Amino acid sequence: MSNPTDRQSLKNYCLRKLGFPVVKINIDAEQLDDRIDEAITRFQTFHYDGKVKWYTSHQITQTDMDNRFITLDPNIIGVMRIFTLQGSSTVSTGQGFNMFDINYQIRLNELYDYTAGDYTYFELANEHLRMLEMMFTGEIPIRYNRYENILYIDADWPTRFTIGDFIIIENYRVLDNTTGFWNDDWLKKYSTALIKEQWGTNLKLYGSVALPGGMILNGQQIYNEAIVEKEALEKQLRDEFEDPPEWFLG
Repeated sequence: MSNPTDRQSLKNYCLRKLGFPVVKINIDAEQLDDRIDEAITRFQTFHYDGKVKWYTSHQITQTDMDNRFITLDPNIIGVMRIFTLQGSSTVSTGQGFNMFDINYQIRLNELYDYTAGDYTYFELANEHLRMLEMMFTGEIPIRYNRYENILYIDADWPTRFTIGDFIIIENYRVLDNTTGFWNDDWLKKYSTALIKEQWGTNLKLYGSVALPGGMILNGQQIYNEAIVEKEALEKQLRDEFEDPPEWFLG
């Protein structure tokens, strides 16, 4: 099948691209898996189609209050910011709303004016409220490293949070294996280049390898070609497919 749909079909595609079964590809099964893992990791880290922006909700527990951090899903590779919904345990159950919240009062008392006429005041009021919030409260400082899977929130937890509150976490997570990224053109080419590099590395240890019929496989040449192809694909990834730089927090 020409279009890979899973890990095995991607491996088969790469091997056929390199000449299998006409030519024996001298690479071990574990080496093949390692190169596929390497290609997928780079794809998920840098390619804009390898990850997705996501919003994850987390309800504060006593364990969180004691630890002063939150353990996240290992598929999350970066955290942008968090939003807090104080008293949201009540809202989430449909038992009521905070009637003293200023945003609730604005919508309750002036909704008709916003929908029937000019919404300039509404926009200016919201910008003003946001400015006041940033001046007196500010963004909550956070720290996150994808290899720890721990989101540190540098705040006065007893003052800022209550058990049962919800935190909304804006993050980036990698695509899992159930999605259709296996057939991505860049991923197929990069996986093939890495496998070719491994093949050339294996062959060049023995010099030129003679095949039946008088053909000669030059391991060093295969390796050199793979290096050029890999570097070109990595440059294409950074120039064409990488997301624009952002201020990642954590």
